[in-house]
Amino acid sequence: MKELTLIIPAKNEAESLPIVLSELDKYNFKIDIILHPSDIQTIQAIQKYNINIVYQKNMGYGDALILGIKNCKTKYFCIFNADGSFNPSEIHKMYNILNTKQLDFIFASRYQKNSGSDDDTIITLVGNFLFTFIGKIFFHLNISDILYTFVMGKTEKANKLNLVQKDFSFCVELPIKANKMKMKLGSINSYERKRIAGNKKVNALRDGILILKQMIKLFFTKL
Repeated sequence: MKELTLIIPAKNEAESLPIVLSELDKYNFKIDIILHPSDIQTIQAIQKYNINIVYQKNMGYGDALILGIKNCKTKYFCIFNADGSFNPSEIHKMYNILNTKQLDFIFASRYQKNSGSDDDTIITLVGNFLFTFIGKIFFHLNISDILYTFVMGKTEKANKLNLVQKDFSFCVELPIKANKMKMKLGSINSYERKRIAGNKKVNALRDGILILKQMIKLFFTKL
């Protein structure tokens, strides 16, 4: 898949990322790892792998993804987790549906038929249901898992969205802006695996407030 680059934000993932990269070896994907120069342990842990490291000047999950998309040299990109929760075997199916249906973006979902999660909690489940509901009612988004950032899309289209959110509210900014700009969105069933190590980096209360504020802002913003 020469036209596809995996964009992997990897803050403090020295334990998990080498295992993820070893699993990805057999797929021969182009891989861009987004890291801050201060994350010495993670940088040292992946030195032997055939990947490209893109260094952040700033901090934040959204900042890492925006930087990764801007630096992507292939026609398509796919956001991929560094913690082992995403299954690389699902990437080919996403790619095929993206092209077959001529979509601009395809979003993986843990809540469609034949989907699920080994890493979801009651808090993230309820939060996702709430924000997905808001997305459907106020933005007419036909996505069943708005907070799940296992996303594949056309790099050129993503760069037209003027993505600016440097925190976790990036996860709603991308689909809402894409939908407002009449881009073609699709969804596919996915199964989230248990993360390899560490805790979720999302703070449910803090990031939930940021996401809600961003959705309110986008509701009143014309693109």
